[in-house]
Amino acid sequence: MNIAHIRSRFVAAALFFTMLAFGTAASAQSVDSSDPQMLVKTVTQQVLDEVHTRAIDPTDIPRIMDIVNRDILPYIDFEHTTRLALARYWRTATPAQQQQLVQQFKMLLIHLYSGALAQLKPDQKIEYPPMRVSSSDTDAVVRTIALTNAQPVEIDYRLRKTSQGWRVYDLNVMGAWLVQTYRQQFGETIQQSGVDGLLRFLTERNQQLASGRQ
Repeated sequence: MNIAHIRSRFVAAALFFTMLAFGTAASAQSVDSSDPQMLVKTVTQQVLDEVHTRAIDPTDIPRIMDIVNRDILPYIDFEHTTRLALARYWRTATPAQQQQLVQQFKMLLIHLYSGALAQLKPDQKIEYPPMRVSSSDTDAVVRTIALTNAQPVEIDYRLRKTSQGWRVYDLNVMGAWLVQTYRQQFGETIQQSGVDGLLRFLTERNQQLASGRQ
């Protein structure tokens, strides 16, 4: 499965992942990240409120990227996501390569989220099935159900507890976890051309996406 296919498969999921990840700069400081489900609920509603105030223009790339770059980092554990996606190959990469992999993978996901952000609708409805989280839990899955004009879409967010609060590191839509899907792609690329080959592939792909080529 290539990156283009992965992008297509996760574009719907990224819509809701984006709603989790992007809030306004002022509200980001007030989000309670001590409870995983509350984090998802609060930031989702903040973003929907922002879209209701001013709809996202799909052609307004600077605004979309500004929102992405400004507010994604507080809620996503990119390094942990990258470690899991690389699996055993993470340990074979040098510290410099690891840093570059995190950056390039982050940029790839940002491009994915940017496209999804432009599709947000202010009347989107999300349901949150009840869940229980113990104070001793360090990993949790928050289930959500996005009500669409077609069939409801179930999307799961996997979070882990950090010293800064709960952080998202994986996403599941229709039975496919993002980390697992990328792990297959990354593993195949590394087997063929090594870690440097994966870095070249990600860099070139990000350049294509930045220039508007899909």
